[in-house]
Amino acid sequence: QVQLEESGGGLVQAGGSLRLSCSASGSIRSINAMGWYRQGPGLQRELVATITSGGYTNYADSVNGRFTISRDNAENTVHLQMNSLKPEDTAVYYCKANVAKRGVLGNYNYWGQGTQVTVSS
Repeated sequence: QVQLEESGGGLVQAGGSLRLSCSASGSIRSINAMGWYRQGPGLQRELVATITSGGYTNYADSVNGRFTISRDNAENTVHLQMNSLKPEDTAVYYCKANVAKRGVLGNYNYWGQGTQVTVSS
């Protein structure tokens, strides 16, 4: 099985910064895209940022220029540096990884349990 463990959420004032991390472990042969999604109160889950194994990144318009996604392929980790945080960034942030498992054909998506980010005004 594959597990994703997130860390780094918390409470911060508007204008502040937080860094989220997500570590993948288990029967992993390789990881393709990794990404961060979020779900605010009463809202649907939305894409925040993604990064391919080759380092190509994609950001939601709402976070472009404020958030930076990065990954360490050797450690199967992905990070999200969040700067200039706004109250509307308040959400549960989820890590997602597209994984090729050892001894199994195909790629599968796995999600972390989520970490709360709260930005006060």
